[in-house]
Amino acid sequence: MRSLFSVLISFLIVCCASVQSQAATCKYTVVNQWTGGFQGSITITNNGTTVMNGWTVAWQYSANKITSSWNATLTGSNPYSATALSWNSTIQPGQSVSFGVQGDTNGTLAEAPIVTGSVCGAATSSVASSVKSSSSSVASTSSSNPSSGTATSSSVKSSSVAGTSASSVKTSSSVSSATSSSSSSVSTAMRNLTSVQLSQLMGAGWNLGNSLEAIGGETAWGNPVPTQALMNAVKAAGFKTVRIPVSWTQYSDANYNISATWMAHVQQVVDYAKNAGLYVIINIHWDGGWMQPKYANQTAVNSRITKFWTQIANNFKNYDDYLLFAGTNEVMVDGDYGTPTVEYYTVQNSFNQTFVNAVRATGGNNAVRHLIVQGFNTNIDHTVNFATIPTDSASKRLMMEVHFYDPYNFTLNETSNTIWQWGANATIPSATETWANESYVDSQFQRMKTKFIDQGVAVIMGEFGAISRTDISGAETYRTYWDQYITHSAYTHGMVPVYWDNGGTAGANHSMGLFNRSTAAQVYPSLIGTIVGAAK
Repeated sequence: MRSLFSVLISFLIVCCASVQSQAATCKYTVVNQWTGGFQGSITITNNGTTVMNGWTVAWQYSANKITSSWNATLTGSNPYSATALSWNSTIQPGQSVSFGVQGDTNGTLAEAPIVTGSVCGAATSSVASSVKSSSSSVASTSSSNPSSGTATSSSVKSSSVAGTSASSVKTSSSVSSATSSSSSSVSTAMRNLTSVQLSQLMGAGWNLGNSLEAIGGETAWGNPVPTQALMNAVKAAGFKTVRIPVSWTQYSDANYNISATWMAHVQQVVDYAKNAGLYVIINIHWDGGWMQPKYANQTAVNSRITKFWTQIANNFKNYDDYLLFAGTNEVMVDGDYGTPTVEYYTVQNSFNQTFVNAVRATGGNNAVRHLIVQGFNTNIDHTVNFATIPTDSASKRLMMEVHFYDPYNFTLNETSNTIWQWGANATIPSATETWANESYVDSQFQRMKTKFIDQGVAVIMGEFGAISRTDISGAETYRTYWDQYITHSAYTHGMVPVYWDNGGTAGANHSMGLFNRSTAAQVYPSLIGTIVGAAK
C-alpha cells in the first residue's frame, strides 16, 4: 500500500510537471506570400496560470527556406530554432508574443509547419484563407518590397480571447483594415459627434508612458508588457481615456514597412483598452527624433509620415470612434526650446497636414475619424501663436494637442529639490516659484479655449503631471494639489486632461507612476481619486 501510494504521487508529479511545461499554444501563420516568397508569424500564447520565463521553439519546412527574421534569435538551417530576445522572453498568463520570418518558397507554396518546443502544449498552424498562392497575388499586393522583411499588403486581424491575440492576415491592393472577432473589442459604428462633443465624453485620461514607445524594445525602459488586467484597472479607477505612445521606426524595414508582428501587438494593446471600455489614442511618439522641422528635412519626413500613417490607418480603419489617431509628438528642433522660427513652425504645420491627408485617404471610418494634431513642441504659447488648423475633408473632426508641465522646477526638475511647493497654499516662499500659479494656469487654458474649442476644434492636454519627491516631507501634498488644480481647470475649460504615467518605478522618488503595471494595483489611490474626481 505504501509502495502504491509512492507510485501514485510520482505519477502525479510527472503529470503536473508535464502540464506546466506545456502551458503554451504555439501557432505558425502564413501572413503573406508572393511569387517565390513568403512571410510567416509564430505566436506563443501562455495559457497557464504562472509567468513563463524564456522560450525556444522549433519547426521544419519541406521546401521553404528562411532568409530573414525579426523579434527572435534564429538558429539552424531547416530545422530552425528560435529563442526569445531579452525584451520578449517573459510571457504573462493570458499574454502572447510573436516573431516573424520571411523566406523563399523554392518553387512551392508557403508552408505552415507545426511548431514544437518544451513550452508548446498545443502546436497549430494555419494559412490565412485570403492569402493567394498563385502568381496573380503579386499583382494584387501593394508596392511593398517582398525582400524587405515585412509586406505592407498585409494587415493583422486580432481576436482577443482571455487576453490573447490570434493573428490571421489577408492581402489587398493596399494595407488591409483589421477587425476583431470580439464584438466588445471592435465596433464599426461612427457616431455623428463633432470633436468638441466627443471630447466632452472622454473625461480624465491616463498615459501608458515609457512602454510601446520605448527605444530598444517595449520593456527596455523598465515596464512590463501591457495586460488586459492593467487596462481594466485603469477603467475601474475612473479614467475614461488611455493614450498609448508608440514607436514605429525600430519595428520597420529600410523602406518603412511596419512589421506585421509589431502591428499585431499594437492592435492587441488597443483592444485591451477598448475591451475595458476606454477611449484610445495612438500616435507616432518621439520614435528616435526623426521629425526635425527644417526645410531640408521636410520632404523626407512628410514621406515617412505618409508611409507610416497609411499603414496604421488601414490596419485600424474599421474601428469605431473610440479610437483616435494623434499624428506626432512634441515636434521641435533638438535642443532648441526657444520661440520657433518661421521655418520651424511652417514645416511642423506641414507635418500635421500630411498626417490628416494620409489618414483620410485610407477611407472607411478613417474618412471621418477624429484626428489629433499638435502645436509646436505642444507648448501652449507656440500653439496659440503659430499653429495652423489643417484643411480637412471631414467637418469638425479635428483636435489640437498641447502638454503642460509648468513650472518646470516643480514638476520635472529632478536635479534640484529647491522648488517643492506650489500654489496658494504654499508656506515657504523660497520653495515656491513666483510664476505659473493658479491664475496663470487658468489664463493659459482660457487661451486654448478661445483659440480652438470655441472655434470647433477640441483640445487634448495629452500630457501633464509632476514627479514625486518622497525625500521631502510634505511634498506630496503640493503635488496632489497641482494635479488636482491642473485637471480641474483643464476640464472646466473644455479640455481633455491626460495624466503622464511613466510606470516602471511607481512609488519611487521622482516617479510619476500611478499603477503597478505588473499587478495592476494602484500605487497612489488617493492621487488617482483626486485626478479622476477633478474631471467632473
